[in-house]
Amino acid sequence: MDRSEPRPPPQEVAEGEDFGYRLFPERRGEAKPQRSFLSTSLFTFNHKCQLMLKIALDTSPYAQLLLDAMKQSGCTVYKDRHFACEDCDGCVSGGFDSATSQIVLCQNNIHHQSHMNRVVTHELIHAFDHCRAHVDWFSNVKHLACSEIRAANLSGDCSLINEMTRFKFGLKQHHQTCVRDRAIRSILAVRKVSKETAEKAVDGVFDSCFNDHEPFGRVPHSKSDAKYAYRNFQNRDRYYANL
Repeated sequence: MDRSEPRPPPQEVAEGEDFGYRLFPERRGEAKPQRSFLSTSLFTFNHKCQLMLKIALDTSPYAQLLLDAMKQSGCTVYKDRHFACEDCDGCVSGGFDSATSQIVLCQNNIHHQSHMNRVVTHELIHAFDHCRAHVDWFSNVKHLACSEIRAANLSGDCSLINEMTRFKFGLKQHHQTCVRDRAIRSILAVRKVSKETAEKAVDGVFDSCFNDHEPFGRVPHSKSDAKYAYRNFQNRDRYYANL
């Protein structure tokens, strides 16, 4: 997964814009804080993050489908090269750094396997978009909005179970509402734009991006849906390979 758009190093970013790097101190070149002996034991955040990442890549049908789709598109993903477990600021869970083609997993904010699975899937969708399209992550907020819509729609972020844990359910077209809201929140987290600008960008591309289900071919509302989509993807791949 070596296709990346050039961008200035974080310290050279134009004044007033940090492209979300304030949330990822290790991406800004800040020194890691000294840890106590206890925190450097085998069960540190980093060790747990690496273990949960391996489980996600090995067992999640969402992740497995995306990895296969990226490999087929010429962007093979390698665990040690394209994933990084790091401490992050705030309550952010992860991010996709297009400059390095790396997915950042926030080891201090991801504590459960189900959460890790969703974050890996969400960020792999960004990586897939980066692989298959010329996404202008830094200058075109509509491009960012489209990928955020797709990530919220296809990763399970807005599944009924997840929304019930947030005490949000029962609304008509609730899935669409959740996707829109989460896309707007994601833009506001990584770009210094007004809420009005974020909403306008999301609404301007919502229909086309919400209905773009690649590479799943459907919205995988559950793990069983994702397994079915993965089987279909594998069968489709075999069919084209035999033509």
